[in-house]
Formats: sequence, structure tokens, C-alpha cells
Amino acid sequence: MPVVRGAIPAAPATTASGRRKIANVRQRSLLVAKLRSLWVLGVFVLVGGCALARIGYLGATGATTHRGELGDALVPSRGEIVDRNGVVLARDFRVYSLWFNPKAMTEGSPLIHTPQEVADGLLRIFPDLDRKEVIAKLASGKAGYIRRSILPEEANRVHALGEPALEYPLEETRFYPQGSMAAHVLGYVDSDGKGHIGMEQVYNKQLTSPEGRTHPSVLSIDFRVQSALEDELSKAMALSKAKGAGGVVLDVDTGEVLALASLPAFDPNHVKPSDMMVTAAQAKEGEVPHGFNRVTNQVYELGSTFKPITVAAALDAGTITDLSRRWPAKPLHVGRFTIHDDHNYGDTLNVPEALIHSSNIVMSEVADEMGGARLKKTMESLGMNERPFIELPARGFPIWPSGKWPRLRTMTVSFGHGLAVTPLHLASAYAALVNGGIWRPATLEKLDPSDVPAGRRVFSAAASARIRQLLRMIVDYGTGRKANAPGFRIGGKTGSAEKPGVGGYRKHALITTFAAAFPMDKPRYVVVAMMDEPQGTPATSYQRTAAWNAAPAVGRLVPRIGPLLGIMPDETRDIDISDLRPLVPQGDSGE
Repeated sequence: MPVVRGAIPAAPATTASGRRKIANVRQRSLLVAKLRSLWVLGVFVLVGGCALARIGYLGATGATTHRGELGDALVPSRGEIVDRNGVVLARDFRVYSLWFNPKAMTEGSPLIHTPQEVADGLLRIFPDLDRKEVIAKLASGKAGYIRRSILPEEANRVHALGEPALEYPLEETRFYPQGSMAAHVLGYVDSDGKGHIGMEQVYNKQLTSPEGRTHPSVLSIDFRVQSALEDELSKAMALSKAKGAGGVVLDVDTGEVLALASLPAFDPNHVKPSDMMVTAAQAKEGEVPHGFNRVTNQVYELGSTFKPITVAAALDAGTITDLSRRWPAKPLHVGRFTIHDDHNYGDTLNVPEALIHSSNIVMSEVADEMGGARLKKTMESLGMNERPFIELPARGFPIWPSGKWPRLRTMTVSFGHGLAVTPLHLASAYAALVNGGIWRPATLEKLDPSDVPAGRRVFSAAASARIRQLLRMIVDYGTGRKANAPGFRIGGKTGSAEKPGVGGYRKHALITTFAAAFPMDKPRYVVVAMMDEPQGTPATSYQRTAAWNAAPAVGRLVPRIGPLLGIMPDETRDIDISDLRPLVPQGDSGE
């Protein structure tokens, strides 16, 4: 056959049998793919069914996973404590511990190296360890902790020592991210997981319950306000060289405590025995351990801060009907005792002047005219005859004169002597003074509006309104002037009282207090600051009274916390005191 140049040969035709073979291969491939898909699907169904069955079992029986399983790793042994805005104040944290296990070696000595060599190696990692104690522990052959809460890198260095008896188990510990902040509110947890002294003790069962482990316990404390309060109290202590300090910020309408501080504080992450007890010599000097709560557990004669309470009771009793009425201001002789003022303010004073100058004499006369029964009933209505109302276990019992109050007792109580209460008692009383007259118990639990207690009426709304004016005047013209913060309309009263001691009062040992509220045109919060034995220093113009240490602390604090609480400075607003201003010639005060 002739060949045609340039032509491409035709491809051989596909036979019928070849086409059948290709189709069979394709069918087998599709079948294998389907079988594989079904197998994978079956595995997923099986695993899902097992998971659902497990969940159903746990839900029906309430069973929990064993320690070390995923569920236990995710759920802490103890629930969180948070502030009112959700900031964590206490939580469980997994850390390594250094444990001596003499049974790690099955034969011979429990240690490869000598106790001295092991102790020296540990001291290179933990320089603050006591060498003698470590050697004694290792030589005893008894299992136990050498150190709690070590870092992973420290655990690696212990491992490098090559000592099998030194183990570093991963354990849960209680961690306080804010350190010593709010220590007296929170308390601490011991090595056995039990809470002590604060809300850790109060909430112990709640925090370890299934609900408490998964849902945080919410306090009324505001982390920001608490931090500012502690900072300003610390500054005031340093400036006045005071032995201690305390303070509280309280919502006047609900009783919620937004901050509560007692200084010096302690670190709940590292509680020392000295934090919880003092030596006999320290106790003799009036020292208290750092773990002692000065705000809720220690009672004081709080001095002139009681005078507005006396005036409010007298307004309701009808003893004071005209604030322009003048009262004798000369030293008052009652039996063999003489009541006097720190300075001579003239022959007579009206009530606004008496509060501004802090006159003991006029308050005594007001109380004497009102009568002891009425004043005692007011104090009882304010809860001053029983422990303060708050959840904390540390609550001091007042020094309360029982029975019928004689004339002299009535007079001294009117200006804050002869009756000793906690600063928290005073804060709750001032809330009733300024909120319209209703006393409510203080609380560390965040309240819903529907949970706010109704409280009890102690003062009339009219008396409360007058007291708001008078407290504002004290800061405008009187002993509280160093607490004035422009735009925040602060009102309050100073108090400086000698501490009792063996054989009488100690003239050179004062408790100074400033009890305040703001803003006085519509009070929202009470602030109480207290200094324990402040000294006269250059920073306080060598003065020791509340006007020079406690009052300035509040004056610095309020501008810090006001905006955080939604109260902005406004110098165009203030409480109207125009009807009282003519009664008070402006001049220097005495306290």
C-alpha cells in the first residue's frame, strides 16, 4: 500500500472487552471509597455515642471524675472570690511543692547524698531556707514538705541535684493576686484547705460546694476603691508616724461595704505566726497582730464624731428647736468632775458653732437636757450595744454601759467618751444620719436592688436634712476643713480621743477619726478614716488631732474614688446652708 507523506496513522479501535474492563475498575474504586466513608462514619458514631452515654451517666448519677482526669483539672477544689465588678481576689492555683519522700529509695539510706550536702544544694536554689531545719528534716527520715509553692525552673534545679528523695508534686494552692490588699476582708486558707478570719472562713462550705467551685462568690468590695483607701491610709500613717490605721467606705442606701482596710496588713499568700499573735511584751504596749481587724474587731472611744448623733437625737426629742439658741460654754462642773473644751470659745455658743468648734461643754448640756434614756435608746437603735452587723467572724463587742445612765455618763457619751465601739459601728451610724434616718446593717455581699433590707428608722427625715447641713458646715468652716475637696461636697466630723490605759487615760496616745459623707446635697457614700496613736510631725504641723491626719486622708481619698463611683466634681452644686451661715462667724476652729 502506498504511504501518503505527512499523514498521521489512525489509533487502533477500542474493543468491547476493553471498555468493560475499564468500567469494572471504576466500579471497584467507587465501592472501596464508599466502604471507607462508611467505616469512618461508623467510628465517629461510636465515639459520639460513647461520649453521650458518659455525659448521661454523669448527669444521672452525679458522679465526678477521679483526680487527675480532665474534669478535675478544669474545676478547682475551691471557688473564686471576686469583687463587685468581677476582678479576682482569691483563686486556686496549681504550683509545684518541694516534698521529702524517704521511701523513694527502696534500699539503704533514704538519701544518696548526706543531709548536709542536700541542704547546701537546696540553699543554692532557695537562699532563705533555714539550713539547720532542712538538715534536721532530712536526717529525721520523716516525709514532709520542705517548701511550698516553687516555680517550674526551681523544680528543674532540684531535679538536677540528682536526689530521688526530693519530689516536686503539682498541687493546688490558694492564690491572692492582689497580695495584701483586702487581707482582713478575705482572710486566708491554711495548708489543709480551711479558710480563716475573713470571707474565706465565712464562705468555706460555699466555696468547696459543687456550685461554689464553678461559680465565683461575689463581694460588695470594689477593687479600685479598696486600693485607693489602703494607699491613702498608708500615706497618712507614714506622714503622722501612726502605729496603725483603719478605714471603711460604705454605701449609705444599701449598707454595702465598698472598701474596708486595717493597717498594717498581712499577705494571705504567706501568712506568718506573728501575723496572728503578739508577744506578751507587745500586748503590754498595746500592740495588735497584723491579722487583727481594727475596723470590725477593735473597739475605741471615738470622741467628737458622736456629737452629730447627739444633735440629731436632740432635734427629734425636741431639745433643740432653734439652732440660733445659745448655750453656756464655760467649764461645766458635775460632782468632782469638770467638763471643758480644748479652747475658750466665748461665754456662749449655738449648736452650729458648737459642732464647728467641737465643744464638749455644749454637747453635754444638750444631752443633759434631752436625758440619758433618750440618748441610750438612740445608741441602741444604731446597734451600738451589740457586735457590728457584718459577715466577718471577727466582730468586737462594744464597751456598753448597761442599766440606767447617770447624768455624767449621759454627758460623756454625748461627746464620744464612756462608750467604745468599732469604726464600722460609726460608719453605719453616719449612713443613717445622712440617708434620711434609716439604719441598715453593713454587708460584704453584693446586693441586688430587691435584696436591700428595709432597715429601721432612727432619725426623722427632717433631722437628717439638718445634720447634712451641719456636717457640710464643719468641713466648710470648722475642724474638717482639711478634708474639703473642691466639687465633691464633703461633710464630716473630726474626733480625737485619748486611749485608756492603766490608771486612766494616756494623754499622749490618741485615736483620731474623721467620719464623712459625700456628696452632701445627695449623700451616696460614707467614709471613715481612723489613726492609731499618730504623732505630731512636720507633715502635720506638729499636731496630733484628727483635723491634721485623718481628715486630710479623706480629703485626698474622695477625689480618687468619686469618679470611679460615678460622682464627678461639680463646683456649681452644693447643699444649701444659707439659713445657717449667718449663725456662724467664720474663724479658726480648735480641734
